[in-house]
Amino acid sequence: MPVTPLDEHCWAIDTPASTYVIRVEVDPATGEAAPAQMYWGPRLSTDAARELSVREARRHVTSFSAPTEVEELLPVDGGARWGSPSLQVSFGHARSVELRFAGAGVHDEGGGARRLDLTLADAHHPFEVVLSVRAHEDTDVIERWTTVRHLPDQAGEPVTVTRLDSANWFVPDQSAYRYSGVFGAWAEEFQLQRAPLPVGELVFTSRQGITSHQANPWIMIDAGEAGEEHGEVWGVALAWSGSWRLTTTHRPEGGVSVSAGFGHDGVRWTLEPGQELTGPPALGLYSSGGFGAASRAWHEYARRHVLPTPGEERPVLYNSWEATTFAVTESGQLALAKTAASLGVELFVIDDGWFGVRDDDTTSLGDWWPHRERFPAGLRGMLDGIRDLGMRVGLWVEPEMVSADSDLYRAHPDWILHLENRRRDEKRNQLVLNFARQDVRDWALDWLDRLVTELGLDYFKWDMNRPFTQAGWPEQGAAQDRVWIEHTRNVYHVMDRLRERHPGLRIESCSGGGGRVDLGILRRTDEVWPSDNTDAKDRQQIQDGFSQLYPASTMSAWVTDSPNVTTGRAMPLRYRFHVAMAGVLGIGGDLPEWSPEELSEAADLIAQYKSVRRVIQHGAQFRLAGTPGQERSAVQYVLDDQVVALVYNPLGNAKRGPRRLRLTGLDPDALYEVVLGGDAGEGRPGRLAHGSRWHGSALMAAGIRPAAWEPIGADYRSDLVAFRRVSR
Repeated sequence: MPVTPLDEHCWAIDTPASTYVIRVEVDPATGEAAPAQMYWGPRLSTDAARELSVREARRHVTSFSAPTEVEELLPVDGGARWGSPSLQVSFGHARSVELRFAGAGVHDEGGGARRLDLTLADAHHPFEVVLSVRAHEDTDVIERWTTVRHLPDQAGEPVTVTRLDSANWFVPDQSAYRYSGVFGAWAEEFQLQRAPLPVGELVFTSRQGITSHQANPWIMIDAGEAGEEHGEVWGVALAWSGSWRLTTTHRPEGGVSVSAGFGHDGVRWTLEPGQELTGPPALGLYSSGGFGAASRAWHEYARRHVLPTPGEERPVLYNSWEATTFAVTESGQLALAKTAASLGVELFVIDDGWFGVRDDDTTSLGDWWPHRERFPAGLRGMLDGIRDLGMRVGLWVEPEMVSADSDLYRAHPDWILHLENRRRDEKRNQLVLNFARQDVRDWALDWLDRLVTELGLDYFKWDMNRPFTQAGWPEQGAAQDRVWIEHTRNVYHVMDRLRERHPGLRIESCSGGGGRVDLGILRRTDEVWPSDNTDAKDRQQIQDGFSQLYPASTMSAWVTDSPNVTTGRAMPLRYRFHVAMAGVLGIGGDLPEWSPEELSEAADLIAQYKSVRRVIQHGAQFRLAGTPGQERSAVQYVLDDQVVALVYNPLGNAKRGPRRLRLTGLDPDALYEVVLGGDAGEGRPGRLAHGSRWHGSALMAAGIRPAAWEPIGADYRSDLVAFRRVSR
């Protein structure tokens, strides 16, 4: 079973390849309880885990430091601790927590999952903390979260929580420490960075009310020796779509921990007697197979335990934004739809401009009815016309926003985030609706539900195009900081209820590009939009950073016009398609401006993608060769007997560097037949002919020689190669 008691104060949490041992340590002098991590690493037997269940004094302790606090499951603000707390609570004027062990419970949750709850109670105040740990039999990802409760008492004095991290994870001692994560900005999201972990505290955070473009809530730590397919890696990720904070502490005496939770500095959450607050899941993963194996483990965890429709193949999508911007008309959309259908597109999404009097971005957010001048008879006729072409239909919506120039804002100016005696700042000519309010939540659910019902919609592109400002809720008084939590929870609520009422509805999460991508939003959406930057060269780096944690089946990737609207860079249609094929293929270009030759090539490439998309969307992903977008690189997918490799070379004149691509993850004793992408150069060693057969051992040891990797040629060359295992 995933959770095994070792004694009355100690438990081993087992996954297929790892063991996590925790013990509640009780100070015999004070009675204070401190749940601590004893071990986290390769899988151990129960007897071996028991041997490691007692913590040794491993770090130098002085009167000025308590270095072992990094090993606690939830270091509190109180007692002889001076590090970054995972839990900070005030009782009146007293900001200190002293906990006693109140008991433990192990719960079978079905489906191979087991949960351990550790309950701790404050030594004086009516306050309780529950630390929860869940393990599944089919994944190495361990889930942790924390619940705090203000127990009913006669005094009725409120409790103020200023920090509630979901978990603190201790990384076992290493000779050195290196961190991996992503940073970014609008149109430059998911930029991978790896560097030595500095001594002290390193904080990644969002204070925007959304996950943010600047950072993403995960980190991986290794000893500086791990590679793509070798070495130990420890990872922590937070499943939350609002403001968050992830603090890595590297003690001067040694030892590293990662504490993760929602919220940010200065936020206060009040708990009245009888109230509780639960943090989002903070997830931990140990992998012995390098960054690639860690990524594949995260991907498989998402498929098994996060995504609402993990087994589906995502359709090829067309989005009309770049072709029409706000000029959405029935005739224009139907003309685009006819062209899109002829290319093999399966889902047609009408973007901004279909509602209110939305002729530009200054008006009508919140007025979610068809544009009365352009669609006096409504949208149904246009959407039925698109369906008659054999495609599903979807709409762009931005439910959390309102324009100052809108009927909704004129009727409900109190519905937006605002503070008393403060201005109301607009960003992108819009304000943020306070989704923490039940009336706003219910209003949004009502009109979204009616749109799906009345129009028979298959798809929403749910956008969120600006961060919080003046994030107040004056009616709640001292409790108004709960807006930072309840807004996100109610976004989740609306999405969840929509999916319950409309099981066929699919949702894409967007936030000005990749501003809301995380394992929390992915629990109720089917894919996410990583960036508004669709330049294929830039997208390669964005997609590489995205793939560190998130599977290809969740990554919406479009082919758009050349030169690119964001960067002005021109590149071949084939390269643009091959980059977008690495995820969920979409088309976003101005199709009437494409030449007949381009349309024909696009139809052929879409057909090729459909023949391999199940492998790409659901297969094990391997990142091969060099830095994507900057040098020769490749990405490979393996599913059952199928193998697909997308090969890239942005460099026209590159005499140095590899000319052969070694595949990985194959059966060395099997034969593999080329089923797609073979060229006419079969007379040269390593070159592929369609139908030729190769031993798995040869493909991995010597590799193939892609045409795109030849030393001299045009810029932006690419290949798509597919194999099928035919025998052992």
